[in-house]
Amino acid sequence: MSAPTATGPREHGGRDHWPGSDGLADGIARLRRALRRGARVADPGNPLSVAQLELLSAITENSGMRPGQLARRLNMRPNTVTTIVNALAAQGMVTRAAAGTDRRAVELAATDAGQQAVHTWQAANAAVLHLALSALPAPQRRTLTAAVPALHALAAAVDQFADMPAAPPGLP
Repeated sequence: MSAPTATGPREHGGRDHWPGSDGLADGIARLRRALRRGARVADPGNPLSVAQLELLSAITENSGMRPGQLARRLNMRPNTVTTIVNALAAQGMVTRAAAGTDRRAVELAATDAGQQAVHTWQAANAAVLHLALSALPAPQRRTLTAAVPALHALAAAVDQFADMPAAPPGLP
């Protein structure tokens, strides 16, 4: 096993891990799956898939974005974005409009129903998270609350890497 360095990963159980991050990616992935499951239980009538909700959320946050831009932002194939947008448009969740001076280009916007779907999904996630947090001991709740700024910074750093034209050094 190689020794950890300040700038590189160390081998652990056949996989490379950055010092101090053991379990972090797994924990975040597990939390994300648990939140999706919990939100489905809290809002069983929601007809939208997680992929539709994530894309709809991105459209809500970035109104006027073009499908190609959305595909790059979400690291999705353009045809996948088109398929999801078509389904959302058929449900009255998304509108398409000609983009400014280029009538061939399309800009996307969430309708009121689309925005409501996003708000309902976010509220279901928040309710599940609130209930789960209330079941934890106070020291763990304080630790998680104190970690929120670091989690926001981590998300911003991951977004920054994802926006790079090529994968950063050390990534496959």
